[in-house]
Formats: sequence, C-alpha cells, structure tokens
Amino acid sequence: MVWALVLSVVLHLLALTQLPDIHSEEDVVKPDTLIVEFLPPAPEPQVVSEPEPQPVPETPKPEVKPKLEKKPLPKELPAPIAEPPQSNAPDERPPAPPPVMTAAPVVETPPTFTAPPPPPEPPKGPSQVDIDNARSLYGGLLSREIAKHKQYPRVAQMRGWQGEATIELKIDSSGALVSSRIVTSSGYEILDRQGLEMVRKASPFPPPPEALRGRNFEILVPVSFKLE
Repeated sequence: MVWALVLSVVLHLLALTQLPDIHSEEDVVKPDTLIVEFLPPAPEPQVVSEPEPQPVPETPKPEVKPKLEKKPLPKELPAPIAEPPQSNAPDERPPAPPPVMTAAPVVETPPTFTAPPPPPEPPKGPSQVDIDNARSLYGGLLSREIAKHKQYPRVAQMRGWQGEATIELKIDSSGALVSSRIVTSSGYEILDRQGLEMVRKASPFPPPPEALRGRNFEILVPVSFKLE
C-alpha cells in the first residue's frame, strides 16, 4: 500500500509537468497541498514461546558401601616355653621349711539355758460339760420345788383332764425368776395357767450351782397333771 501511494503521487506530478499551459496563470487553480503522512509499519506480532520445562533434579541415591568381609584373624600360636638349662651340678639351695599352720584361739561360750515353755493356762470359767450337768441337776431341784405348790384345778378334775406342760424359766445368778413361758402345752389352757401359777409361787428358787452363776440362764422344767 505504501508503494502504491508513492507511485500515485509520482504519476500526478508527471502529468502536471507534461500537460501544456492552456490557461493563464490567473485561471490556474492551485491545487490543495496534499500532505501525505507515512504511518510506521505495524509491529510484527511477537510469538510467545512457551518456557522450556526445566529438568527435575535427581535425588542422590545413597551410596551403598560394600560389605567388608571379616577375615578370620590368624590364631596366635603359643610361644614355646623355654626350658631351663639342665645342669649336672646338684642344687645347693636348702629346702624350704614347711608352712606353719596357725589356728585362731577357740573361745568357749557358756551353755545357754532355755527355759521350758510355761504350761497352758487352765480355761477360765466352767466348761460346757460342767454347765450341762449343773443345768440338769438344778432342773430336777426346781421341779420338786414347783411341785410343792401344785393345785389341780377342780374343773379339770371333774372332767378328767390330764397332761404335762413344759415351762421355760429364765433365772438370774442368785436364783430369782426373771421370766417364764409355756414351751409345750398340756393340751388344756386351764392346766397351762395353773403351771405358771405354781412357778410364780415357788420363786425365788434356791441359789444355782457354781457353774451357772455370774449370768442369767434358761432352763426347762416339766409340770405334770395326773389324776390318781
């Protein structure tokens, strides 16, 4: 395009110079001055080149040390024992005296006397056998004391009622009655009540045996009602 524009301007100039002067200078119309500005050539598009991939640094591999084979050490041979030179001359050194054995003095210790253990202490208080025997003897004594106050109810006599009631007595160490109750009934309430009344009249009782003293105890006493 630039060359075409330049060529057009050159042709116009040549035409103006070759044409005859037909009109006078007054009639000649001066053409407008044509100002031609040349534009700078368009810059060529720059080709953006892609960055070249950089090589990845290789990781150094650990050095593998060659295994050293352990060579067996040469066995040292024992040094030969030098034998003393044998001489035919007899040994003039006197023989060494025998060692003297010394013993520490023995200290005699006096014999120690060990006392025999003391005999076991006798059990405090009566044994269970003594208590059972004393309870049996005292029960017979109470039966006889209670029988002294026996009164057969008249209604029971008329109807022929008979039976035996077992009464539990709780007595203190001095023989006083603490409580009484029917353990085994005679079969008739009137006879049971009469037995408890006989117990009440017979108390206080004689002092109990030594094995039963020092504490309250219970004892069973039978009260019999029989018609003769």
